[in-house]
Amino acid sequence: MFSIDHPSKDIIGKSARTLLDHSILLGVTASVSLYRSLDLARELMRRGAEVYTVVSPSAAKLISPEMWEWATGNKAYVEFGGEIGHVELARKTSGMVIAPATANTIAKISHGIADTSVTLAAQIMMGVGKKILLVPAMHEPMYRSPPLVRALSICEEMGISILPPVIEEGRAKYPDPTWVADKTEALILRGEDLKKIKILVTAGPTREHLDPVRFMSNPSSGKMGVAIASEAFYRGASVKLIHGPLIASLPPWLNKEEITSTEDMLKALSKAVKENEPDAIILAAAPADFKFSVSEKKKISSEIQRINVVLETTPKIAQIIRKEARESIIVGFAAETTSSEEELIERALKKLDKYEFDMILANYVGTPDSGFGVDTDVAVLIDSNGKILEKGFKLKREWARIILDYVKDMLRRR
Repeated sequence: MFSIDHPSKDIIGKSARTLLDHSILLGVTASVSLYRSLDLARELMRRGAEVYTVVSPSAAKLISPEMWEWATGNKAYVEFGGEIGHVELARKTSGMVIAPATANTIAKISHGIADTSVTLAAQIMMGVGKKILLVPAMHEPMYRSPPLVRALSICEEMGISILPPVIEEGRAKYPDPTWVADKTEALILRGEDLKKIKILVTAGPTREHLDPVRFMSNPSSGKMGVAIASEAFYRGASVKLIHGPLIASLPPWLNKEEITSTEDMLKALSKAVKENEPDAIILAAAPADFKFSVSEKKKISSEIQRINVVLETTPKIAQIIRKEARESIIVGFAAETTSSEEELIERALKKLDKYEFDMILANYVGTPDSGFGVDTDVAVLIDSNGKILEKGFKLKREWARIILDYVKDMLRRR
């Protein structure tokens, strides 16, 4: 006899291996947005997870159980019989995501009612101490109703995590499945271990204008800073993100402030440091080092054949913020064009000393798999003693997780 793997499982680990060796139980209830959980299941699988599905009877009327089996390669449970599958699933999975979670399902879970496969599985998961994530999706008035607000509060008191919906057009909408996967990954791997920690993050480039339509900048996408801010938020931290113009997709829940110039970023940072007294400041932005000595208020005519401009240096944000935030852990970044690891480390150590960073992440730029605009970095993470903490090729969200792990450890040792 031999077994045949379901062809849908061919995608497991194709985009990342962050959830390899983890199994996730996906609970699906009867919101019209449930079709988005097909994408969620596939995204979790691409990150390495095995996904099992429990579907409420009402949800099974909207999308057949066979579709969930096609998506995951595993049987979808609408009902449990004598095989006590709910107990076995709770034992073998790392955590449960209920997405979408209807008001009815949330109310039942908060009061211990277990009359569907989803609510029964949730009760068992809580009983064995596994993590649960709720992703509410419904009309906004229902989401705002006092009974549901109370039910969500009870769920949180019981240790259940909640990813807020995206409020648009009078709807509490199912978030982008990639964001749900990011939250799930953070919850499974780290939990909400950064609660009560205040983190200030910068991201993206700044722009220095020659005139209203022309500016000097750099190719930074903001992906690293957004990854760090998002990971910190998903792990329970109080996060403030100050960013320039971004290419990276920005989760709507982040407390954020957009700026334009390097001086704008410095002012916003100084204000945030004074008002929030952050435990950690992570300077992942790529602010411009130079600006035009004169910025014209009107567009310069394109008929002009030659323009002479003078550049001036911009304020060194890292130096100034270090003086203003002596008690904060500060993480700096160094984007370098060198192809030598030895030279990369040497340059990073100089910046580490000059700016009094507690850590610095030095990465290569100008290569297809590292630096501006891509999802990965070849980098080296170094602490204030010059010790190499981590190095190699990783996804930016993996580097974000590693940086925050070390920040948490540093704060604990203080």
